[in-house]
Amino acid sequence: MLDHREPQFTHSAALAAALVAVVAWSAPAPALADARSAPRWTATWASGPAGPFPGATPTFDNQTLREIVHTSVPGTRVRVKLSNTFGSEPVVIGSAHIARRVAGARVDPASDRRLTFGGIDHVAIPAGALVVSDPVDLAVPALSDLAISLYLPQPTTASTMHAVALQTSYLAAAAGDATASVDLPGAATTTSWHFVTSVDVLARGGATVVALGDSITDGSNSSVDANLRWPNVLANRLQAHRATRHLGVVDEGIIGNRILHPTEPGFENLFGPAGLARFDRDVLAQAGVAHVIVLLGINDIGHPGSSAGAPASEEVTAEEIEAGLLQFIERAHEHGIQVFGATLTPFEDTTLVGFFSPEKEQKRQAVNRWIRTAGKFDGIVDFDAAIRDPSHPARILPAFDGGDHLHPSDAGQRAMGEAIPLGWFESERDE
Repeated sequence: MLDHREPQFTHSAALAAALVAVVAWSAPAPALADARSAPRWTATWASGPAGPFPGATPTFDNQTLREIVHTSVPGTRVRVKLSNTFGSEPVVIGSAHIARRVAGARVDPASDRRLTFGGIDHVAIPAGALVVSDPVDLAVPALSDLAISLYLPQPTTASTMHAVALQTSYLAAAAGDATASVDLPGAATTTSWHFVTSVDVLARGGATVVALGDSITDGSNSSVDANLRWPNVLANRLQAHRATRHLGVVDEGIIGNRILHPTEPGFENLFGPAGLARFDRDVLAQAGVAHVIVLLGINDIGHPGSSAGAPASEEVTAEEIEAGLLQFIERAHEHGIQVFGATLTPFEDTTLVGFFSPEKEQKRQAVNRWIRTAGKFDGIVDFDAAIRDPSHPARILPAFDGGDHLHPSDAGQRAMGEAIPLGWFESERDE
């Protein structure tokens, strides 16, 4: 600040002082810089809770589940969230452990930690509820596997699960509590997640990117145990750059999910609640959420009149889909969260009966025009352009086709993940 009581203050000196003042004003205060880089809870992995395949609800009794999840951002402490969203009775967890996975069901014994809930080593999750474990000290590497072991001491129906996990988890062969076991010889396997919905880590300056979507985001038709979903590809890219290594990426894709309607009659809770209904749970409630990428709408277009069983009364217009997307934008912005819109990908000739028609393609094109031109999102990722066939834009490029002409292959998922501009995230934190 200039001292106007000093008449001898020269023009050059005044200019220099002013420049110093500007630099001092524009640099973040030490306290603010420290706050931005302070450790904070950040979601390193998550999965949208939904229901089982109709008629195939798993049940457990005096058994141990060891569930494998793949991290994104590293951290120094960890906590786990367990859900009984769709249960009608309490789910009793007799014991729970977390550890770094070595291979198969084997864990690193030095990393094994018992999980507690309010200081107690067991918990009953009420019907419709979620519980959060107490934090434990554990070095969690980026892009690594964790094993979460749950002992279910009494008959338990897994009404809350994520059916298409594309990740092998394990069910101990022997009855009883095997949560502290280094390995589970002879274990049965499953490619679904049960009850586990989120893993948070304490990360320096951490923040979370949520991928909100349907089966395309969930990775359907990509390889099991390969972590090649487009959110995984994004996480790998973020971890490769120093400026974005504080960012976690969580996949909140649920197969069959729609913006405006829940699971169709006959599919129980397999496709989850409507996107608008689960937004608070799967986006706003994620630890450290700062960004969300929305890829939803193709099922709103395709399901009515298809083998998914949606009645004709659930047919929606392009304008109604756009209004639903606007709701995501408004609700995220209310919480200071950036929202990036993704264009809907091609689906002509899909093997899902009744899913495609020329009229439905016109609707997809109309929604994509709005996403690209309305200026409502904070940024646009053109997934449509990334994987369509340039010679026939209504179809997926054969090299990116997962086989049903709707879901991308591993190569298609990679193309989508690589289409996301990293510049969206690089300037959000001062190093």
